[in-house]
Amino acid sequence: MFLLLLFATFAVALGVAFAVMWLFTKPIDRVLQRIIADEISAAWSKYMKFAILVVGVSTGVPVHDLERYVSATLGGREVQPAASLGFDRWIFELYRAAIETLQGIAWMLLVFFAFALIAYVIVRIGEMRGEARTMGKPSDPQN
Repeated sequence: MFLLLLFATFAVALGVAFAVMWLFTKPIDRVLQRIIADEISAAWSKYMKFAILVVGVSTGVPVHDLERYVSATLGGREVQPAASLGFDRWIFELYRAAIETLQGIAWMLLVFFAFALIAYVIVRIGEMRGEARTMGKPSDPQN
């Protein structure tokens, strides 16, 4: 029963992470293309999608919390009875897996977009300085 719960929480976490990755594909691509403006932005975009999946699954599958469903033994005797896995508990664990997956991904994306905003401001300042230099130069005398 424990293994089934482990696989079920993994499937929920993977499904939620995949859905979030799919929803954020275009915004991440646009942000990276704007900031990096090179073909390497595609590689960074793939990395961000992979990171969303990894962070989502790793935060959504609470392996340490699921250990309580396995009976612990110490010196051949049971230390603490394993928690029961009734229907209500299954629903709670699957809900918790979905919420923790979203929480982990939300924190990761918050950090990504915060740094992306800082990078955007730096890129924009550089563009404005470049435009100011271009406007201040005299035109080509041959035209």
